[in-house]
Amino acid sequence: MGPLISMMGTQKMGIVMWRPNKKEDLDLLKDLFEAGKVVPIIDKYYSLSEVPEAIRYLEEGRARGKVVIRVDDKQK
Repeated sequence: MGPLISMMGTQKMGIVMWRPNKKEDLDLLKDLFEAGKVVPIIDKYYSLSEVPEAIRYLEEGRARGKVVIRVDDKQK
């Protein structure tokens, strides 16, 4: 359905072929994370009750990193 929706709408969708990850690739990623060469950037944290605000924030295009939804009340 994705390619059909892409032709008729404004959203672009396609088919992604899934392949299992190779152990060597996962080992390389692990090494990069452990060496601090790959660092996730978290822009904002939202609680579960703030999901609508988080979605608005993403839709506005203001996020400069990942937006995290916390299911507990602990804040970082």
